[in-house]
Amino acid sequence: MKKIPLSVTLLSNLALFSLCGLGLYCLVGDIKPWGIVKWLDVFAEGGTTLLALFWLVLLMRSRPAGRVTLLLALGLSCFVFSWWMDFLDEFIKVPGTIFWDNWLESLPIPIGLVLLTFGIYHWHKEELAISAQMVKRERVFREHRLFDALIPLGSANYLREQLKLALKEARIEEQPLSLVAIDIDNFSEINLLFGHQEGDEVLQSITQLLLLNLRGQDLLCRLAGDRFIAVLPNTNERDAEVIALELKNAITNLAYKSALLGKRIQLSASTAVTVGMQEEANTLIKTLNSKLGLVKHDFMTVPI
Repeated sequence: MKKIPLSVTLLSNLALFSLCGLGLYCLVGDIKPWGIVKWLDVFAEGGTTLLALFWLVLLMRSRPAGRVTLLLALGLSCFVFSWWMDFLDEFIKVPGTIFWDNWLESLPIPIGLVLLTFGIYHWHKEELAISAQMVKRERVFREHRLFDALIPLGSANYLREQLKLALKEARIEEQPLSLVAIDIDNFSEINLLFGHQEGDEVLQSITQLLLLNLRGQDLLCRLAGDRFIAVLPNTNERDAEVIALELKNAITNLAYKSALLGKRIQLSASTAVTVGMQEEANTLIKTLNSKLGLVKHDFMTVPI
């Protein structure tokens, strides 16, 4: 059985109550002569009723069904009914012995105000939750642009931003912060012999390998090309050198097979370590690159 939409149910009930109110007034009252009808009040009260009805329809069409929509719609319905009964009072004179006509005109207003207040309160909470979600999505989108397009690592810009934060924490905690640079040796020859697609897959495999060999608190980013940098919080130079050696050995022992030829691609890497706390992020990266440049200069090319 098809479920009747909330808007249809609510508007139908409102129409039914309004017709019942009209019927009660017609049953106990008398139609006023046209000469004594206050037309200014008719236009004011009739226009108010139509506007409230328009707000109600607009609300039901623009919001999804739920608690907030129901509270707001019920509140507006009370206003529509109250102003409708007040509008009828301009055309139908009810005897003074009847008391319930004032209740029909006045009582729905405070009830509607209470319902609208609860509805607006929950609407406010709903908007705060949506705003928080939008801020989170915006932050994820903004940070997503700082991630490398090839591998699931932060780019050089992301590295600099995170390094600034890590250095700030290191100063507060008075703990050393180490950086390890990892550069794949002769990577250009891999691209030349096996193709760029194979080279990209090699980088992806190396990325996973490096991540597996780092600690949970460490951050790995791709600086450029085949060069990676690992940020190691609360790590002194000696421990960082141990980690750098482990990363280097992991790459050397990786038995990566070429997808096209099935031949193992012999891999090796050069590493460098630097420690900082008071330095700026860019200065620290520059120092690390200089150290790695010296290591690479002394490196003797190993044939693939």
